This record gives sequence, C-alpha cells and structure tokens, in this order.
Amino acid sequence: MKLILTHEVTNLGEPGDIVEVKNGYGRNYLLPRNFAIRWTKGAAKQVESIQAARDSHAIHDLEEAKSLKGRLEGSPVNVPVNAGTGGRLFGAVTVADIAAAIAADGGSVDKRRIEIGNPIKAVGPHEVAVRLHPEVSARVKLNVVASK
Repeated sequence: MKLILTHEVTNLGEPGDIVEVKNGYGRNYLLPRNFAIRWTKGAAKQVESIQAARDSHAIHDLEEAKSLKGRLEGSPVNVPVNAGTGGRLFGAVTVADIAAAIAADGGSVDKRRIEIGNPIKAVGPHEVAVRLHPEVSARVKLNVVASK
C-alpha cells in the first residue's frame, strides 16, 4: 500500500514522505490515526506543500529543540511513582509519567517522542532518550522516587 505521511512516524518517515507499507499496517494503524493519507495523483501534489510547511518549521524548531535539550540534560527529572517494599514498582514507569514529570519540571515534550529502552520497574536513577527534532536527541536522566 502506498501512502503519504502527514505526521512523523518512528522508523518510517517524516511528514510528506511517500512510503510503501503492508496493507494491514496502513489500513489498521496509519490511516485511522490520520498519520497518513492514501497516495493518489491528486494527493501527490500535496506532498510539496506538506514538505514546504515542514521545512519552514524545521529551522525554528531546531533552535527551540537545542535550547530544550540543554534544559533537559542539565538536571535530573524526578518521577514520583507508587512503590512497594524494596523499591519495586507497582507496574512500570510509562512515557506518560515521564512526560508529566518533564512538564512539571518546566519542559514540554510529546510522550510519543520519548524512547524507553527497557521497562523501568525499580526506584532509582534511569536514563531515557527524547527525540526533540530529527537532528536533535536528548538523554534525560530520571530519578524514579516513591511517592507518599
């Protein structure tokens, strides 16, 4: 299935990219969430306008991403979670928890841009990657602490 991406999709492409994906992935995931539109000759003409909009925002976003990277990497972010005895968590720390902790600390990050390597299931220091821009990625230090 040939599609035109309207949003950034991890490991697939940027807005305005024309991609070839399996039918089920396109029909069941990309199209219902409005991450892509079907490729047609008429829609192919929209690619230029999507890419032009992306390029105009890219320069502004790059400067903003670099400043946000400096703030995020500057100090660790405390993530309060429910924990039992021995520092084991009830469940795991989610990207929504991390995004909320970053927002409380003064930053603003979309939860879809946070990448957790292994599930965080214990109290203590951890590190996650945040894709702020295609050219800028930040390593954020987390302090997972038990909430009271």
